[in-house]
Amino acid sequence: MNLECAVCGATVPITTPLSWQCPNVTSSNRQHVLHFRGDVSLNVIDREQNPYLAYRSLMAVDAFGAAIGLDDEARCRIIVDADAQVEKVAGTGFRVTPLERANQLSDALGFSTNGGIWVKNDTGNVAGSHKARHLFGILLHLLMAEKASVVPWARSSRPPLAIASCGNAAIAASTLARSANWPICVFVPVGAGREVLDVISSLGADIIECPRRTEDPPGDPCIHRFREAVSGGAIPFSVQGTENAWCLDGGRTIGWELASQASDLFDGASFDRVFVQVGGGAFVSCVGEGLLQFGNRPHVHAVQTEGCAPLARAWDEAKRRRVLDDVEHHWGECMWPWEATPHSLADGILDDETYDWLSAVSVMKQTGGHPVIATEDVVHTAYSMAHDFTDIDVSPTGSAGLAGVLQMRHDIGDDERIAVMFSGVRRS
Repeated sequence: MNLECAVCGATVPITTPLSWQCPNVTSSNRQHVLHFRGDVSLNVIDREQNPYLAYRSLMAVDAFGAAIGLDDEARCRIIVDADAQVEKVAGTGFRVTPLERANQLSDALGFSTNGGIWVKNDTGNVAGSHKARHLFGILLHLLMAEKASVVPWARSSRPPLAIASCGNAAIAASTLARSANWPICVFVPVGAGREVLDVISSLGADIIECPRRTEDPPGDPCIHRFREAVSGGAIPFSVQGTENAWCLDGGRTIGWELASQASDLFDGASFDRVFVQVGGGAFVSCVGEGLLQFGNRPHVHAVQTEGCAPLARAWDEAKRRRVLDDVEHHWGECMWPWEATPHSLADGILDDETYDWLSAVSVMKQTGGHPVIATEDVVHTAYSMAHDFTDIDVSPTGSAGLAGVLQMRHDIGDDERIAVMFSGVRRS
């Protein structure tokens, strides 16, 4: 297994520590992204509830640890010990999250007893969302590299982690940083929610507010300041694969887990459709790739809101230009920052750009899916229905995948089996 740039084809050996980005990324050309390439052996530890142990044989971080000289026992011990420290801080470690048919919701939407909505509930995950799944993969890479002494720092002088977020990713990153006793800088926009700021402050994060500057290029000012910090030596502790490819490794555990659960539910079969809310794009990319690696091909739908839909726009632009099969060579023509001020009740998916759009397009194309733009009324309705017809205390962002189902309901058969991801616990 190695890392390969989806744009220029550059290869980074799996033995390379701190291999966050394509080596051809420059300040003026950031349109590169590393993806993991290699055979995946679908060997799973039965009944293991920690996904990083259950799917260890599939993970690039385990291959990395082995390649830099850590034996099997040492690699397992790093996962177990790190998870135990997370549990001390978060109150829970990493565990398989439940997938259950939402009977009342399915009935309310007119599905038959053969079909319906199955909700994968990640609100009970570490820090209340799927974000920590991505970030723990990065943390394991760092801990293994430290254990093998292949990093340019001493444990007593670790460089800070850095993330640009004011929501679930910031909380997840600060939680993991606290668990590992690692300093972290969190870059947040002006006017970030007080509740999130209080949580990450209580976890010891250094919070940096990022106003928009007239001299900045288009895009999120938090990303600009984050990138400046990384250029200065900080470690990109990001849920965007374009900034740190290793977040995609940990995120794939969600897709593998969903595929395993579907196989158990449906006697080896899968869902007909999977709806995933999209901000930066890593979530849908990892869910889709994990499903495909298990041989599952449900139609994958990436859901955005009408107040910010750069992925759907890029998909339409690629189709218009007839480059959907070659989008990696047409990045600048198809994906650019959302010009209008992003707005939605689902405020956690209002990324100016869908950073991991190449993977998102790939999984939709391979599964016969497509993006869905939910109107704001539908976003509100989905949030209400999530609370009226399930007992999951999900946030508006976390229920945005359901908004995609509502938006498409007339095109979905009553017997179809639909998976929806609920990720992000309500915090107010």
